[in-house]
Amino acid sequence: MRALPLLALTTVLMSPLAAAADPVIFAAASMKTALDEIAQGWGETHDPVTISYAGSSKLARQIEAGAPADMFISASTDWMDEVETSGATIAGTRHDLLGNALVLVAHDDVQTAPADLPKALGQDGFLAMALVDSVPAGVYGKQALTHLGLWDQLSAHVAQADNVRAALALVATGESPYGIVYATDAHAEPHVHIAATFPEDSHDAITYPVALLNTGADAAGAKAFLAYLTTPAAKKIFAAQGFTVKP
Repeated sequence: MRALPLLALTTVLMSPLAAAADPVIFAAASMKTALDEIAQGWGETHDPVTISYAGSSKLARQIEAGAPADMFISASTDWMDEVETSGATIAGTRHDLLGNALVLVAHDDVQTAPADLPKALGQDGFLAMALVDSVPAGVYGKQALTHLGLWDQLSAHVAQADNVRAALALVATGESPYGIVYATDAHAEPHVHIAATFPEDSHDAITYPVALLNTGADAAGAKAFLAYLTTPAAKKIFAAQGFTVKP
């Protein structure tokens, strides 16, 4: 199992922090396409928000270290639990926002069952995944492969990337023939194809909790933006990108 250096895409995903007047949102990288569209609509009638995207684990550690953020949207309940335990969340604001599915994507338009991956990768092929011990998409992917009895066969062929969108980019550019990402990532990238969907019972439920933070400078703006995320307009965008919108 090898770890890849950060791709240029990872840098793009991390937006610079805004001035104190604007709410700063820390969000899982897999939310970029949908959340950018939602933020654009929000900005037509409100002050803008600045969104910083990365793996949930990296964002959580930055929050725990005191990074100035007003809201955290994680792709993992575990990382939100850790941030909440640290005392950085505002009581009563946490709730589950979205759900997602885990898929196997391919650079070529082929149907490949997960069980066929050892043969499909051969001796030299690599399977792109987010960091399997910390980034939620990678953790879910390792869980699924372990559940299906494939991890021991495939672990030496896993190419780890800093976050799920970086793993997606490896497949989109053809550097890796296959990758494990969220269904929403596959929807957002025209240069990959869904080869298979992992059974829901092969991994923990993919849930995106959200909470306001006490480490930022615009609590009121973040609270208003959080309310906007549950409006019909925002829900429509989330659903169109493949997310499951939680009640």
